[in-house]
Amino acid sequence: MRTFMLSLAMLGVASVSAAAQSIGGTYTVAGTNFDGSKYGGEATITLTSDTTCTIHWETGGSTSDGICMRNDNAFSAGYAMGKEIGLVVYKIEKDGSLHGLWTIAGQNGNGTEVLTPK
Repeated sequence: MRTFMLSLAMLGVASVSAAAQSIGGTYTVAGTNFDGSKYGGEATITLTSDTTCTIHWETGGSTSDGICMRNDNAFSAGYAMGKEIGLVVYKIEKDGSLHGLWTIAGQNGNGTEVLTPK
């Protein structure tokens, strides 16, 4: 029985690790700004560990870079776009897409963003 339980535990750890790794890659970006106007582009997530990563966006003629972290089906990133600092929090959906809300420090409101794996 002990061997069986250990096997199940190891399988669980392998599942978590595989899920964490599946977040890396290139995504199509579709979002809305604070005023409701739409933007699009591409984002690339590069894993730096089982739970951490870097993210690079190219959207609406601008670029931004950040650090990111995954916890189960939550995914968040802090980013810099020029002199502005922002935060985005996504929910990882079963189809692999990320649905989120973003904001910029010192500004009221938020935008929305969906990252869809390419």
